[in-house]
Amino acid sequence: MMKEIIVDKKYHEKKLNKIILEELSHINYPTFCKLLRKKDIKINGTRTNKDILVYENDKIEIYLPKELEDVEIEVDKIYEDENIVIVNKPANIEVTGANSLTEKIHKLYQDCGFMPQPCHRIDRNTTGVVLFAKNEEALEILLEKFKQHEIEKHYLALVYGIPKKKEERLEAYLFKDNKKAQVYINDIFKKGYQKIITKYVVLEKRKDNTALLDVEIETGRTHQIRAHLAYIGHPIIGDGKYGKNEINKQFGKKYQMLCSYKLKFNFQSESGILSYLKGKEIELKDINM
Repeated sequence: MMKEIIVDKKYHEKKLNKIILEELSHINYPTFCKLLRKKDIKINGTRTNKDILVYENDKIEIYLPKELEDVEIEVDKIYEDENIVIVNKPANIEVTGANSLTEKIHKLYQDCGFMPQPCHRIDRNTTGVVLFAKNEEALEILLEKFKQHEIEKHYLALVYGIPKKKEERLEAYLFKDNKKAQVYINDIFKKGYQKIITKYVVLEKRKDNTALLDVEIETGRTHQIRAHLAYIGHPIIGDGKYGKNEINKQFGKKYQMLCSYKLKFNFQSESGILSYLKGKEIELKDINM
């Protein structure tokens, strides 16, 4: 699949990576570098393998691999009222950016006065519930509730190996490397690291040396669950970034077996027009893991 971009004035004399990463937000920096190495980017008809400067009205052509093509999905709504809509996101699609779940939602609500906005995110290949606000007032309330930890997000994770403890509250520190689109975990605080807290409960131990976990994060950092579980020796099966290739091949999984399966509205403070959600739980059923 080929994407074409005509360079706007705001990108005049900017590096190639800036326009591509901003205009095609589902592409990260490592993927951009890979496209360069394979000479899958043309500037004014000439292939390039360098992160060169671009100029206004230049024509950029990017040849995208199949996994980065636009994804045609049917939006699976699992709950909706006048203020919110909750969607079950499949794998291989971002929550925001080009060709994203948010774009699909906006197409459905294009005749409404307010385009529903996501209140949180999950990774491209993590499946499960994503909460959208359908008006400005609801959006402000929900963003504040997430900030104050008054909405619980629970995940199902299928990991390799059986944790020794049935349940645990893990604390560590995470560093995000934006250039590599990867995070690193350490038990000791270092400059640039942020504290993370990940809780898990073992729901099921399986004979194939895997375990199904309920995971809750008290801090919502990039790739937190995937990196933290891998750090303690229990990588998520199918995770190509933090898992192990031989294990993923053994189980035949292309995407991480991680699903955002439950939201709990534990409102402790004033919640305005969303007061009716207090105490409500939204949970996916019949999840195949």
